[in-house]
Amino acid sequence: MIGLLGGMSWVSTAHYYQLINAEVAERVGGDHCARLMLWQDDFARLTELQRAGRWNEAGAVLATGARALRDGGVDVIGIGANTMHLVADQVAQAAKPARLVHIVEVVRDVCVQRSITRLGLIGTAYTMSSPHLYPPTMTAAGIEILVPGDEDQAVIQAHTFDELIRDVVTERCRANFSGICQGLIDRGADAIVLACTEHGLVLRDGDLSVPLLDSTVLHAHALVDAALA
Repeated sequence: MIGLLGGMSWVSTAHYYQLINAEVAERVGGDHCARLMLWQDDFARLTELQRAGRWNEAGAVLATGARALRDGGVDVIGIGANTMHLVADQVAQAAKPARLVHIVEVVRDVCVQRSITRLGLIGTAYTMSSPHLYPPTMTAAGIEILVPGDEDQAVIQAHTFDELIRDVVTERCRANFSGICQGLIDRGADAIVLACTEHGLVLRDGDLSVPLLDSTVLHAHALVDAALA
């Protein structure tokens, strides 16, 4: 059984639900869908803690959810967000013996498989600026991370929290994201990762001159891998 810590935002959680069930149906066939349990808190509670830098408290919220999922009988757990993997250690500890499938490790594995060595990263400002989330895992695998400059990060953050978490996608957003990604490509990125689970609403693989990795899709499929294994 898959346990999903969702609501970060509800928009990306809905995509996780669809992706997971569609993947199980395709792989297993017949009338099958995923054995899945969803737990979520009010996203506004978490964004308030994020803005205040109270990450331990945010981690405690998700740890409560992880324990509820564990007690409900799940075997594998996913956090339906990139940013909240900043508290992954708290969640993993609370979830035991259920196993946390870490989104950054999933992206790393795909990069290694595809021989990607310079990865442009688009995400929330928290994710792009954090030295603790993507850089350690990627650097250990020989993958260099490139992030946009401060002004571009502010643009991405505004689109994400003013529009995308409300399921709103504008042409201005698409144009800004495309331009920012092109800037990373011009700096030498040989792939771009959408390291925010709402950003797959904006761009698709094939929209850019380099591969585009949607962390939501990769993570959802990895959760199915873990469950079926």
